[in-house]
Amino acid sequence: MRLSLFTLHSTLISHITNSLRSHCSYTIMRMSRQALLLSSSNCHGYSLLQFAKQEISCFLQKNDVTQLLFVPYAQNNHDEYTRKMKDVIDPWGFNVTGLHTYPDPASAIKSAKAIFIGGGNTFLLLNKLYENNLVNLIREKVNDGSLVYIGSSAGTNVATKSIHTTNDMPIIYPPSFEAIGIVPFNINPHYIDKIETDTHKGETRDQRIGEYMEMPHANPVLGLREGCILHVNGDSLLLKGVAGAVLFKKESKVEYPVGADISFLLNQ
Repeated sequence: MRLSLFTLHSTLISHITNSLRSHCSYTIMRMSRQALLLSSSNCHGYSLLQFAKQEISCFLQKNDVTQLLFVPYAQNNHDEYTRKMKDVIDPWGFNVTGLHTYPDPASAIKSAKAIFIGGGNTFLLLNKLYENNLVNLIREKVNDGSLVYIGSSAGTNVATKSIHTTNDMPIIYPPSFEAIGIVPFNINPHYIDKIETDTHKGETRDQRIGEYMEMPHANPVLGLREGCILHVNGDSLLLKGVAGAVLFKKESKVEYPVGADISFLLNQ
């Protein structure tokens, strides 16, 4: 009976994996930077990460990844956060372990083929990455193609030039706002337009981003709507997921739908 159950389980996992592979249509540029930057792990109408399941699964399979190192530093309860992500991702055919369980985080990163940096507070996350001397290490490994990167919310913020356009409160002060820099611009996750019927009279997201754009050190800002995924594939940037994005430059704002090629941002 045990053998039969094991065989059934193995067959089911194989079927799921083959089914996902049949939907993986994009080509990975070998030995080049590879990243999936999600606006959030949650999206209205979907359970945790379900809107991104196919993209994440295809992305990891194309890069021959079976072991995924999760970085829970954006939240304080590392065990609980890692367990939550493991419960979702492990059934997809990948084994998730938490970076916090390794005595030497840098060595764990050096040995990993793929990492997923989760969301939470961006300042807390970046501070912890600096504490463990991981910012430059992750940048180098992603840029030379030896480490695949997935980020969500705060994990997406730290993948950019700096965290100046995070939505989070500065609950701790990292050594620098400069981040990993997988892409040379800024991202605003969870971007949302002002609702005209809203009675709230405070500043809108556009106004906040506009304040940043007035600064001499400002970079272009890509506002990722909930459900948007930015796929970094070498020198290619494509918008994927279930929602598009908004690009802010000095005195300009341009909408881009799902499927748009915005690779020109790598040359800004």
